[in-house]
Amino acid sequence: MITLGVTGRSGCGKSTVTAVFAAHGVPLVDADQISREILLPGSPLLPVLAQRFGADILYADGSLNRRLLADRAFAAPEGKAALDSLVLPEIIRRVCRLKQAAREAGAPLFVIDGAVIVGTDAEKECDHLCVVTAPFATSVARIAARDGIAPEMAARRLNAQTPEEVLLARADLVLRNDADLASLEAAAAALCEQLQAEGARKGGVDTSL
Repeated sequence: MITLGVTGRSGCGKSTVTAVFAAHGVPLVDADQISREILLPGSPLLPVLAQRFGADILYADGSLNRRLLADRAFAAPEGKAALDSLVLPEIIRRVCRLKQAAREAGAPLFVIDGAVIVGTDAEKECDHLCVVTAPFATSVARIAARDGIAPEMAARRLNAQTPEEVLLARADLVLRNDADLASLEAAAAALCEQLQAEGARKGGVDTSL
């Protein structure tokens, strides 16, 4: 089985790419979704985060004010590093469980979809790393529209993330989202088919059937 990591900075179009893989029947894990699930009310991580980022990141009912946490965590590099150190270990454990299940099911390709892969243990789980890129201004506009925040705040969040040149230096595959949506989807579909064939050959699966 081939494991592909798909990553990119916020607003790059990563979700569009992974949706194409899912449409082709590829099992995938959304690490960003896992990061949300492990912060639901009752999670033992919540009081730890409150101690680091302030008790007011929790509402009176014990649920997390995600926007306030994001604003504080992304205000400075050390804040993001602290957040990652608290949530990433549990994310990796869940990713590995799902990867093993896909392997046991005989899947030729498995995708790890996550904004934070490079420089973490998730990167070690990948045979290939694909980075999705987009122009800075385009990403800022998408983040602002998606999250309902000012462009200045969107730009600050984007600047707090791993620089694109760092991601590209670690990637062996790149999808550039600098044209229309159809072009990105076509490029993702071609990559998906290529990697599915590679995974089938690696696993000794007859792809002529």
